Amino acid sequence: MFLIRGFGAEKNKKELLQKLAVLYPEPRSELNFSSDFELVISVVLSAQCTDKKVNQTTPALFKRFGSFRKLSTADVKDVEQIIREVNYYRTKSKNIIELSRMVVEQFGDQLPSTMEELIELPGVGRKTANVVLGERGITPSIAVDTHVFRVSRRLGIAKGENVRVVEESLMKNFAPESWRDLHHQLIFHGRRVCKARNPLCGSCELSDLCPSRVKL
Repeated sequence: MFLIRGFGAEKNKKELLQKLAVLYPEPRSELNFSSDFELVISVVLSAQCTDKKVNQTTPALFKRFGSFRKLSTADVKDVEQIIREVNYYRTKSKNIIELSRMVVEQFGDQLPSTMEELIELPGVGRKTANVVLGERGITPSIAVDTHVFRVSRRLGIAKGENVRVVEESLMKNFAPESWRDLHHQLIFHGRRVCKARNPLCGSCELSDLCPSRVKL
């Protein structure tokens, strides 16, 4: 159910998407990648870490280990040394090495293309898999991170107490062709305006549509 006050549900959704398109006209991942390998490794590293920090770290990693095959045989200490500025670098070092090994041995050195296969990989949960699928253009998907979860619930465009329910709610409320852009736009809005603490409601371009504004 679309909860924004004022107009009918469909008119509200259209208006919201129009406003988001004006605010964030070129929604895209802020991670730097140029291949499926770089994409999935970057997204795994970005969990509980800023995209900026990941982008500062991955050039050295990709220069040293530039493919699944090369990373699959890397010494974990070497990888740790390169990505040590990334949060949880020890766990992530083990995950991306094992992930690479599985891709090489079980998937013919090609990143799998289904949710079911992707979530088998170490460090890849549903959110990461959705990001990968969406960025590769394989299937429409909407990944729910902390920003998407918070902003969509505040705006009233999704209901639910966990990310899976919110994901399903967003997929129900919006057409598949809007999911990828909406995902990035909600992230941008959460980072820049609708912050977890002290959201900038007074300067928010979506405030006239937001049922939570009066509560914050």
